[in-house]
Amino acid sequence: MTGSTRSSHGLDERRRRLLYRCWHRGTKETDLIMGPFADACIADMADDELADFEKLSDVPDPEIYAWVTGESDVPAQHDTPLFRRLCAFHNNGR
Repeated sequence: MTGSTRSSHGLDERRRRLLYRCWHRGTKETDLIMGPFADACIADMADDELADFEKLSDVPDPEIYAWVTGESDVPAQHDTPLFRRLCAFHNNGR
């Protein structure tokens, strides 16, 4: 995977698919938002967190980028503890 520091070895199918999607978004900026977070956290996510992350991965790149950078407000359906964790991951230097 481009940029990934984590192997998908040992991950279940759902996590492997999501890890790949996070590193192959379409824009490098969003790859660098979603990918490192997935590398660090995907193995330990609970099912509800995985569901939130899958929903977030369906959002177009420009929207995710705008939300994470604070350029626009996060809609309520995506303002989840998982999304706030993603933002904190990037804002706190991991």
